[in-house]
This record gives sequence, structure tokens and C-alpha cells, in this order.
Amino acid sequence: MTTAARQDYFAFLGLPRKLNLDSAELEQKFRALSRQYHPDYFYNAPAAERRASLERSSYLNDAYRTLKQPVSRIEYLLTLEGFAQAGGDPSRASKEVPPALLEEVFALNEELDEVREMRASGAPADQWKARLQRARKPIEEKRDEHEAQLKALSARWDAIVGDDGRANDEGERQATLTSLRERMLERNYINNLLAGIERELAL
Repeated sequence: MTTAARQDYFAFLGLPRKLNLDSAELEQKFRALSRQYHPDYFYNAPAAERRASLERSSYLNDAYRTLKQPVSRIEYLLTLEGFAQAGGDPSRASKEVPPALLEEVFALNEELDEVREMRASGAPADQWKARLQRARKPIEEKRDEHEAQLKALSARWDAIVGDDGRANDEGERQATLTSLRERMLERNYINNLLAGIERELAL
């Protein structure tokens, strides 16, 4: 592609490679570049320039969508830094139980088995649904705990790296990225567990 292909989303938008971005600044940069690259301005330009403006405009939209949300921002940073989750296979999150969640997953699976038995034996819906609601609480608490950990790790990343994402302490940088990847894998698994409970409640 054009210059956009040689720049990451942060650099393309003129932003530091940080996880806590100023949303107003992100919006401002996006709008300024949108005006600069909008295909309408290249209506009478040669075909090559029109194509380039379309590519830049599309890349800009992708960059903005990705960096606007904290979670997708973390995922993108991990990919940039060579720490993409599960080799880029998001399905791993639903197949492998992260070690930190073994206890919760074991307890939830037992509860789900019992709820399914209750349902099969004709127990009233309010009884087995109440059990599912109780089973959901510790998983939701775990999710909240992970959200707090991701915020703390994001702040840690921003504190140890410069605007270009380089750190004085390479060991600390690697450790922070590793922790971010682990928390994200666990977060995805937790969300899958909660989605599974919602499916059971909908039956």
C-alpha cells in the first residue's frame, strides 16, 4: 500500500504508543486526517492518487476504530509487539482453560451439570435459573478483577515506555506485555463463560 502500510496505527494518527490515550486528541487527529484524505478531495486527481486516497481513508478508519476502544487498543499493541494472543487464533480463548481460572471453571461446570439435570427432571424454571444467577456472580467478580488488572497494567506500560513504545528496562517491558497477554486471554475466556451462562438462562 502507501505510506500507511509502513506505519502502525499509532504513528499514522500521530499518537504515542500508549494505552491510555486522550480520547479528545484521538478524535481531533482522526477528523483532521479524514479531511486531508477524504476521496472527495481527489475527485479530479489521476487514478493512482484516487486509489491512494481511498486506501489511506480506509486505513484511517481502521486505525480509529481500533484505537478508540481500550480493549482493541491492547490487542493491537500486543500484535505490534509480537505478543499476539495464541498466535493470532482467537478460538484458543474458548478451548484452553487459563490456569488462573481452573477453580472457577471446575465449580461452574459442576453447577451447570446439576442445573441441566434439574431442567431435565422438570424442575421449575425459577429454581434452576436462580442457581445459574448465583453461579454467575463469582465469574462476574473475576471479570471485574481482570478489568482492574488491565487498567493497572496499561498504566504500567505507559509509565515504562516512551512515545515510540521503547523502554529503558527491556525486562520490565517484556514482563508487562506478557502479563497483558495473559490477562487478555483470561478476559476472553471469562466472557465466553458468561456468554455460556446467558445461553443456559435463555433455554
